[in-house]
Amino acid sequence: MFPYKDDNPTLATPVVTFFLIGLNVAAWFFVQGMGTEPQLSASVCQLGLIPGEVLRRLPPGTPIPGPQTVPCVTGEGGWFSVVSSMFLHGGWFHLIGNCWFLWVFGNNVEDSMGKFRFLLFYLVTGVVAAAAQAAVNPSSAIPMVGASGAISGVMGAYIVLYPRVRVHMLVFLGIFITRIAVPAFFMLGYWFLLQVVGGLPTLQREAGGVAFWAHAGGFLAGMVLVFLFRDARLVEARLAHRLP
Repeated sequence: MFPYKDDNPTLATPVVTFFLIGLNVAAWFFVQGMGTEPQLSASVCQLGLIPGEVLRRLPPGTPIPGPQTVPCVTGEGGWFSVVSSMFLHGGWFHLIGNCWFLWVFGNNVEDSMGKFRFLLFYLVTGVVAAAAQAAVNPSSAIPMVGASGAISGVMGAYIVLYPRVRVHMLVFLGIFITRIAVPAFFMLGYWFLLQVVGGLPTLQREAGGVAFWAHAGGFLAGMVLVFLFRDARLVEARLAHRLP
C-alpha cells in the first residue's frame, strides 16, 4: 500500500516540511552525487551512522561491510553522524519514497506544531529512532542512512492528531492497481505492525537493509512526544475551521 494523499487541508504553508525535503534532495545531489560512485560510498562511510563506532563497541580501523567502492573503516565518523545520517539515502527510490511520506504526513503535523516546534520534533524523533536501531545491534558495523526514522516520528504524531482522517492509497495486486481510502489509524497502525514483524528476525542476527527498529522506535517516540510539541493554539485553530 502506498499513500498518495489525505483528506486533511492545512491552515498554513508547511515551510519546514518543504525545507526538510529540500535538505534531503540537496544532500542527494551535492553530497552523494545522485547515487554515483565514489560519492555515494564515501558519504555513507563518512556521514552514515555506524552504531558500533558511535557507541565505541568497535575499534578504529574496523572494516565496514558492504559494496563500497572506496576503502571504508570505522574511525571516520563521529557523533555528528547521528544527525547527518538523517539526510542521506541509499538510492533514488529510497529518497523519493521518504520525501513523499514526509510531504503526505508532515504538512499537517507541522500545522499543529508550528515551524520551530516541528523542526525540533523532527530532529528529536530522528535521534530516538537511530538510538532504537542501535540498541538492537550496538556493535553493528553496518552504516545507517535515511530520513525514515524521523519521518516515522511524524507518522506517529499524525496517528495521534488525526486518527480518523481518510488516507488515500494505491494498492498493488500483482499487475493490477486499485485505490482505497481508509482512516489514518488503520493505515499507520498496519504500517507499524509491518515494522515490528519485519524487525523480529534481526533480534537474533545482524542484518542490513531496512532499519525496522528505527521505524518502530521513531513511530512510538512521535506518538509520545507529540503531546509535548503540539501547539494548543494551533490545534484549536484547526478545530475552529472545522478541519479534521
